[in-house]
Amino acid sequence: MTIFTSPVPLKWGELDLPLLGITKDWHGQPVEPPAGFSLATDDRCLWFLAHHRKAADLHPQARPGVFQAGLWQHDVAELFIADPASGRYFEFNLAPNGAWWTCEFTAARVRAEETDIAMPDIATFSEMAPDGAWLAAMAIPVDLLKARLDFGPRSRGNVTFIVGSPEQRCLTAADLGAGEPDFHRPERFPQIAFAALAK
Repeated sequence: MTIFTSPVPLKWGELDLPLLGITKDWHGQPVEPPAGFSLATDDRCLWFLAHHRKAADLHPQARPGVFQAGLWQHDVAELFIADPASGRYFEFNLAPNGAWWTCEFTAARVRAEETDIAMPDIATFSEMAPDGAWLAAMAIPVDLLKARLDFGPRSRGNVTFIVGSPEQRCLTAADLGAGEPDFHRPERFPQIAFAALAK
């Protein structure tokens, strides 16, 4: 899982990041158009970008920039960041319109807190084209990830999408194994590799 590093602060509206594509769903069936994503850090934030050139089915209560549980019941992009030493991981949900949700887990599907707690200082952004294509981004404070997950070169991560709601198709950047779709397999998340952005 590649995270690009930027020596200068990244800003929404000026992002020039390589997009990586997911071309098949969980069951190996082609996805057209593919879903795209990118991960990048500057000295303050981890940026998660998600893109799809197909209209999305939004959670009915999703509002741009607002914390909202249950986003996975509709079209959403998801980022997982895990600490292999402790077994803890975060799940970040990003709706096509910039609504978001996050949760910390102590083990697979074991929540650290029973109630939803909005992580402070997260910012989200989105653009939705008239034809339904969308681009959304989430900026997550790096200091918080370091404090909670010892975020760094030993971290593991994965990006997933749910598209095509209500006939949901599950997409994952990493091979999480067989069986029914289950994104909560942190032991299968690939190690993060940091790569400098090309100038």
